Amino acid sequence: MMKKKEFSVPFSGLKQGKHEFDYVVNNEFFESFGYTDFNDANLKLNVLLNKTSTMLEFELVAEGFVNIDCDITSEPYDQSISTNLELVVKFGDEYNDEDDEILIIPHGEHQVNIAQYVYEMIVLAVPQKRIHPGVLDGSLDSEALRKLEELQPKERKDNKEETDPRWDALKKLITDK
Repeated sequence: MMKKKEFSVPFSGLKQGKHEFDYVVNNEFFESFGYTDFNDANLKLNVLLNKTSTMLEFELVAEGFVNIDCDITSEPYDQSISTNLELVVKFGDEYNDEDDEILIIPHGEHQVNIAQYVYEMIVLAVPQKRIHPGVLDGSLDSEALRKLEELQPKERKDNKEETDPRWDALKKLITDK
């Protein structure tokens, strides 16, 4: 998997304290991970880095939209995304990303790549059920919706339980004990 180089945050030359970085996350970013569920993506990513003598604290905030297909109608629509993630980077003997919130990188490192965290944060922010807002408020006019309505089971009027006369004789057996 290709690590997006522009998402490598160089921290070795930075003074202790807070530093801010801004990125634009587009569809090309997701495609570099082999992720093709989005038709398009346009998100602004703000990264706040708090550098201390012993660790790095990242606060990632992403806002924007991804264009996805509705699960019901397959119509594409823009799903707004607003999500954030806090990540602590500590230094150790070897690289370790087994913990979701703590990343351990070797002492000699001078930059940290946040691409994987950005990718997961945004993909997980997309609702599991993808429903076009026009489906919810009734404003979407689509071929798929018309077909679904047409094929919907019609309500039946119950005319005093019509029964099949062939079963009536068998039902008597149950009640005639």
